[in-house]
Amino acid sequence: MRILHVTDVYRPRVGGIEMFVEELAARQSAAGHDVTVLSATADRSGTVPSGPVRVIRTPPPAPWPLPFLPRRDLLLPSYDVVHAHLSVVSPFTSRVAKAAVACGTPTIATVHSMWSGREGWVRLVGSIAGWAQWPVRWTAVSSAAAASMRGPLGQDTQIDVVFNAVDVDWWRALERDRDASRPFTIAAVMRLAGRKRPLPMLEALAVLREEVPDEIPLRAVIVGEGPLEDRLRAHNDQLGTSDWVDVAGPKSRDEIRDLYRVADAYVAPSYQESFGIAALEARAAGLPVVAMRSGGVGEFVQHGVEGFLCHDDDEMVRALTVLATDAEVRERLSGHNIAHPPPMDWHMTMDGFEAAYAQADRAQTAHRTMRA
Repeated sequence: MRILHVTDVYRPRVGGIEMFVEELAARQSAAGHDVTVLSATADRSGTVPSGPVRVIRTPPPAPWPLPFLPRRDLLLPSYDVVHAHLSVVSPFTSRVAKAAVACGTPTIATVHSMWSGREGWVRLVGSIAGWAQWPVRWTAVSSAAAASMRGPLGQDTQIDVVFNAVDVDWWRALERDRDASRPFTIAAVMRLAGRKRPLPMLEALAVLREEVPDEIPLRAVIVGEGPLEDRLRAHNDQLGTSDWVDVAGPKSRDEIRDLYRVADAYVAPSYQESFGIAALEARAAGLPVVAMRSGGVGEFVQHGVEGFLCHDDDEMVRALTVLATDAEVRERLSGHNIAHPPPMDWHMTMDGFEAAYAQADRAQTAHRTMRA
């Protein structure tokens, strides 16, 4: 099968969509498919990507005009399926998907973000792209993300949930450091952008230090990069937390797994976490996960079983306080996560998309029949 993945964002930028599309494309290629990634993200590094997945970059001119159309030499009809990866505002991907539909190419659209509270932007992009007329198969990365799509797309729109995935066995293959003398260590991995809430999380960590007895040493490591990195470092100094909170910058997966080996808890502070790939990785590594109840982390974390789900930052501080001060609770949650790996591995996700591709093909055939 010839598959074209389309995404506004891709490497060298690093985030949930970028990492997921890259790994999905690589795994589909390894399974025998002919896979191409098309992105609007330029790569000025000068490096030529290696591997079987072809990457085409068509960064639009600046300023970006809304009528921007994909290049004719992309030959959209030559693909068996176009897989569009959408966030909140994905004008490039929406345009390419619209062109693919017009060409009669089976198309699916996966929404990777929560649309709640952003319906105005979503409806604007959708009206320009003509989503209502698309014979596409819609998928979402979680039930929470699917629920947020109902308003803009309509309650009758069929939305399939195809979960994001991680290499569960790889994350489980670590030996936990049981040194009781080390500090209680909190890990957080995220893109340092506003919707991920790194600054409120840092303020919550400052409150945590006041709540936890002084005789319990604390350490927090925040991994990631993004537009708020400099502000986060400055705020860390202003709060006086820099002696125990490390704004560590970007890390490789091997380095993150090494961090999880010595960590005691993982925290995901975003209210708009559509799924939480980094949280799933931590969960697979055996860490109790503390996250917000409003997002998609609840797909693989039950409150009080694999971690704690919180309504707000105050509850997040209380949950972390329990984990820092109660070794029995901490060990119970961690032991459960080690003994019961999450089901969201790549086999599940690949099977889900195979089914969605087949359904998209049937939808496009029915659309052509109706127009004939």
